Amino acid sequence: MLPHHLELLAPARDADIGIEAIIHGADAIYIGGPSFGARAAADNTVQDIARLVKYAHRFDSRIFVTLNTILRDDELEPARKLAWQLYDAGVDALIIQDMGLLEIDLPPIQLHASTQTDIRTPEKARFMQDCGLSQIVLARELTLAQIAAIDAALGPRDAAGRAALEFFIHGALCVAYSGLCYISHAHTGRSANRGDCSQACRLPYEVKDAQGRIVAHDKHVLSMKDNNQSDNLNALIDAGIRSFKIEGRYKDMAYVKNITAHYRLLLDQILEERPELARSSSGHSTFSFTPDPNQNFNREFTDYFVQGRKEDIGAFDTPKNPGQPIGWISKVGADHLELTTDHPDTHLNNGDGLCYYDLQKTLIGLQINRAEATAQAGVWKLWPKDPMASFKDLRAEVQVNRNRDMQWTRTLDKKSAERLIGVYIGLNDDGQKLRLELTDEDGHSGSATLDGPFQIANDTTQAATKLRDGLQRLGETIFKPIAVQLQLTRPWFVPASQLNALRRAAVEALEAARSNAWHRLPRATPVSPPVPYPENSLSYLANVFNQHARDFYAKHGVKVIDAAYESHEEQSEVSLMITKHCVRFSLNLCPKQAKGVTGVQGTVRAEPLQLINGKEKLTLRFDCKPCEMHVMGKIKPSVLQAASASPLRFYKTRPDAKGAH
Repeated sequence: MLPHHLELLAPARDADIGIEAIIHGADAIYIGGPSFGARAAADNTVQDIARLVKYAHRFDSRIFVTLNTILRDDELEPARKLAWQLYDAGVDALIIQDMGLLEIDLPPIQLHASTQTDIRTPEKARFMQDCGLSQIVLARELTLAQIAAIDAALGPRDAAGRAALEFFIHGALCVAYSGLCYISHAHTGRSANRGDCSQACRLPYEVKDAQGRIVAHDKHVLSMKDNNQSDNLNALIDAGIRSFKIEGRYKDMAYVKNITAHYRLLLDQILEERPELARSSSGHSTFSFTPDPNQNFNREFTDYFVQGRKEDIGAFDTPKNPGQPIGWISKVGADHLELTTDHPDTHLNNGDGLCYYDLQKTLIGLQINRAEATAQAGVWKLWPKDPMASFKDLRAEVQVNRNRDMQWTRTLDKKSAERLIGVYIGLNDDGQKLRLELTDEDGHSGSATLDGPFQIANDTTQAATKLRDGLQRLGETIFKPIAVQLQLTRPWFVPASQLNALRRAAVEALEAARSNAWHRLPRATPVSPPVPYPENSLSYLANVFNQHARDFYAKHGVKVIDAAYESHEEQSEVSLMITKHCVRFSLNLCPKQAKGVTGVQGTVRAEPLQLINGKEKLTLRFDCKPCEMHVMGKIKPSVLQAASASPLRFYKTRPDAKGAH
């Protein structure tokens, strides 16, 4: 990717969603292969990925495949074979977490550093670049100033081997620093670093202080709102971000269509205002709907830490979609209810999803089976799918939100966008044959000829118009006409069938020219000799799970290398999650918040808190200097027992300093 290019990077659960993401404006797609991706339930065959690659490259869009779990020793060879299969399928880059992959025979394909590599500092980002990573996904928790510092540390943006910076701009937020969450593995044996997170962060917890007093009851204190950087795109560009990543490899087609279209419009507006920048793929997308992020599942929105720490980043009341306010209950009947909308022109549909909060602030869902407008403007009679008695605290004056609009859903179930590449059309002749040349807006050309003889048109005044009309009928192709130029020696008459065949042949030639011009971006060359890693010792937090990963860090000067948490060497209480989110801050119990408050200063301390969910107990400890929170716990005996019953072969002995080389 060139330094002035902006890349909109969309997720794809499968190839069909990936194709729609491209149609809706994505410059690149990231998708999981058949294994070793950090979303275990979003796998795809190499054949399906090859189909997506073929479609994407028509628009110069790129396909990245996630190979971003940590790997056992016995998985490295299957991962190597898969990498070559993906390379042969035309994939543009692999997104990786396990540094052991850099020590094996990978194909000459670009490598991108996954968000799981936890890149938060200029030193680590520079190290990744020096090791040959071409694109670096930064931690979601960074501020604009921190991003700019990382950008500066990578050197001139147009330098050879310079890595591009990628940043999540939309979607669900992991509360932990990516790659540094082990709660799922400790409690269930399912490792987030191996694509199988149990999402303990979305559970409700009782929060107790150091004296055992209840600070919060049944609150989802580890659940974040969803990321939305719509208002920060220009600032992120200025800070150095070039790839704008949408979260969502588990998300459905409607989400990917809508959110991709939303950011496509925002980035296109920026490109129009800032001519020094350009998009990294070809064509222009138009939409038959108005994109709206509020229409998809979301936990409300936050821009997280980009503009500094804020108090309202958590979705503590519910991890579900609270929807958008639509009206209030005006009457409750035996089998139906009446709802008065906030806006008289609001339309309700059969199948809409509504919700409200009960008196305990629990979100209650209500699906409409039948909706009927009354004679009174803005008042609707609604018959729910479930019995009225099942809706707790449903009464008059309760505010109601809509979290599923069936009319919107049906709109996105249909064709909702078109992506076309502009072409200049030129037709000329030498008296014996016609030559049609198509030149696209990227400068690629394709031509075709039609042998004569030709007749002069009976209606010479209409001859040029008919030729222009016929040549512009690009129909189901990926091209649209920009201009038509006729340079003819006579006003020839060309039968429609012959003109259509000529046009089709020229289009095929142009597509072939575009395909022949496509080239895979080269793999970056690591700095030689190997640069030292920023630290000389690594704990389990480095996720070293195989011998090649251990060799990689030893080669880069690390003296002490602990095995990954999944090796089960850490059986005492350790940090199971490290996060920039602070429960004390969110509950107004932060000592820094208390500074200068009369009667409070000195009485609020960063003492541990306890999280309780049923039999599960976790301790929160606070590291106030870097403003971070550690969720402490230990691995369950049942997890250790299950692992010992079916031992797996992987690197698990902690080498001593003498073993490092």
